[in-house]
Amino acid sequence: MTEDFERLRAALDTVVPSRTDTNLLVATWNIRALGDLTAKWAAGPKDSPKRDWHAITCLAEVISRFDVVAVQEARRNPRALTHLLGTLGPAWQAIVSDVTEGSAGNGERLAFLYKSDRVQPAGLVGEIVLPPIGNDPVRQFARSPYVASFTRAGTEFTLASVHVLWGNNAAERLPEVTAFAQWMRAWADRPDDWNRNLMVLGDFNLDRIGDPLYEAFVATGLWPPTELNAVPRTIFDDSGASHFYDQIAWFSEPDGTSLLQGLIYAQRAGSFDFIPHVLTGLTRNEVSWRISDHYPLWVEFRLAL
Repeated sequence: MTEDFERLRAALDTVVPSRTDTNLLVATWNIRALGDLTAKWAAGPKDSPKRDWHAITCLAEVISRFDVVAVQEARRNPRALTHLLGTLGPAWQAIVSDVTEGSAGNGERLAFLYKSDRVQPAGLVGEIVLPPIGNDPVRQFARSPYVASFTRAGTEFTLASVHVLWGNNAAERLPEVTAFAQWMRAWADRPDDWNRNLMVLGDFNLDRIGDPLYEAFVATGLWPPTELNAVPRTIFDDSGASHFYDQIAWFSEPDGTSLLQGLIYAQRAGSFDFIPHVLTGLTRNEVSWRISDHYPLWVEFRLAL
C-alpha cells in the first residue's frame, strides 16, 4: 500500500502549485461521511466503516498540499477527523462547527483545517443565520453555513463554507442557493463590517452553467474562476462539464473587477483526481466510502506585497 502514497505524491506534484513565500493555497473538499473510523491499517470485508488508517493517510497526503481546506460532511462522530489531524501533524489545526440538528442537517459539521505556520485565525468565527421578516421566521439553512477569518502574512480573508441541501430536485435547492448568495453580497457591501476578502466555498449542488441554480449563484456578482469550469467535481462524473457542485468564488464588480484586497488570483485553479493513484483494486463506489465521492477543489492566490 505504500505505492499509493508514492503515486499520490507524484501526481500532486504535477497538479498542485508548490508553496512559496508569496502565495496562498485555498481548497474545499466534501469528504464523504467523515465520521467513524475502523482502527486498523486496512479494513476487512466485515469491518464497518470501511474508512481505515490507510484511507486517512491518503486524505492527509492531499490536504497537506494546501494552506487552508474547508471540509464538508464531517459527521457528529469526530474520530476520523481527529485521526486526520493527528496524521497531518502538529502544524495543522482545525476550526469545527457544531452539528446542525434535524433530519435535513444529516448529523453534519463543517470544518476548516489550516496549516498554522502559514495561516492563522483572524478572530471571526460563526454560523450564518437569516433574520426574520415581519412576524414570520425565515426558513433557515438545512446546514448552517460556517464562517471563519484567517490571515496570511498580514493579509486577512474570510471563508464561508456551505453544504447545500440536495433535496428531491434542483428546485428545492434554489431557495438556499439564492438566500446564501444574497446574504453574502449584503455582507460584502456593508461598510465598517468584518468583511475583508469574503470568499465562499463548498458543495452548492449546482448542476451546470446557465441553469437556474448557477444563475442564482452568480447573480449577485459572486464568480468562480473560469479555470474551474472544465474540471470534474465527483468521481462519478463522466466528463468535466457534468456538474458544478463544488465551488470556490469571490465577489467582483459588474465590470469584472475583483473586490479582493491584498490578494490576487494567480490564474491557477483545479481539482485533483485521486482515483488512478489509490486503492486501484476497488470500485469507485468502494473508494468513495474510504476517500470520498468528491474531488478536492483548489485555488491559488498571490499576496499583493
